[in-house]
Amino acid sequence: MSELPPNTTSFGDTPSPEAPAPSIPSFRPTGVEDQTAVFLPDTPNASSDYTPRRIPHLGHAILFISFAGLVLLMSQATLLGFFTLHTAQKLAAATQQPKLLIAAMAITYVTTLLVSWFFFPLLWHRSFPEGLQWNFAAARRNGLKLIGIGLVLGWTVQAISSLIPMPKSIPMDSFFHTSSDVWIVTIFGTLLAPLFEEICFRGFLLPAFAIAYDWLSLPRTPVALQRWQTTTNLSTAGLLFSAIATSILFAMLHAEQLAHAWGALIVLFCVSLVLTLVRIRTQSVACSALVHACYNLSVFIALFIVTGGYRHLDRLAK
Repeated sequence: MSELPPNTTSFGDTPSPEAPAPSIPSFRPTGVEDQTAVFLPDTPNASSDYTPRRIPHLGHAILFISFAGLVLLMSQATLLGFFTLHTAQKLAAATQQPKLLIAAMAITYVTTLLVSWFFFPLLWHRSFPEGLQWNFAAARRNGLKLIGIGLVLGWTVQAISSLIPMPKSIPMDSFFHTSSDVWIVTIFGTLLAPLFEEICFRGFLLPAFAIAYDWLSLPRTPVALQRWQTTTNLSTAGLLFSAIATSILFAMLHAEQLAHAWGALIVLFCVSLVLTLVRIRTQSVACSALVHACYNLSVFIALFIVTGGYRHLDRLAK
């Protein structure tokens, strides 16, 4: 197995010789010659009792998603209860209000990220961005290229989607009835939604599924177990399995919005694979989040042009 140079880190930091930093997981896949390694520390630790930490693992991902789901239910119940008189008819109508739905999701996303920022470092013994391998420096260095990838990906998908049969009406259409709704969706879909989804799928679930896969496929031999305890590199097979699994979940997350149109879901599955590739190649969730944001932005740019600055939304029905 090829190892990283002794002083190489994913974030370009030089560890202090006085207090060696804990290892930060690397997403560099291992070769076929090493089927038991999951992570390799980027920064060696001089402590003799140091054990590399594989994070975020599946338990961390379940905690993150469960908390987000709980907050979403609570925020929806609170908002719907506040803005309705609890009659069945008004409650049903309120559940279809884009502003209430977006507000509930925004509250959920912000609350979950804020709590996670302080909670997970207690488990990981490193900051939230480090544990997720956010790596904003990589996004800053490759910003123009990533923006271009996102925009081109978005417009390519739109061209392909125009050839895919779609139902005459889909739930997502309810977000495009008024200009104010569209502006809210544009801001939410360009800024907050990509950030949260990338942290969830490429930050938590991608390493979690890969770690679980590699643990289940690990030979139960002393040598393999020792390597598991002393290395932290993701295997190629684990990454491939995780990329497919997370992309399926990513597509299914948007299934209801698209009325379960299989053609559109397959396209979203492929989009997720591209985002995963960006995340792995750059070792940065920030990079995949930037591509995701620009991908969404490309959709709103096209919509803005077609509707004359969101003033003629009736053109969407033509």
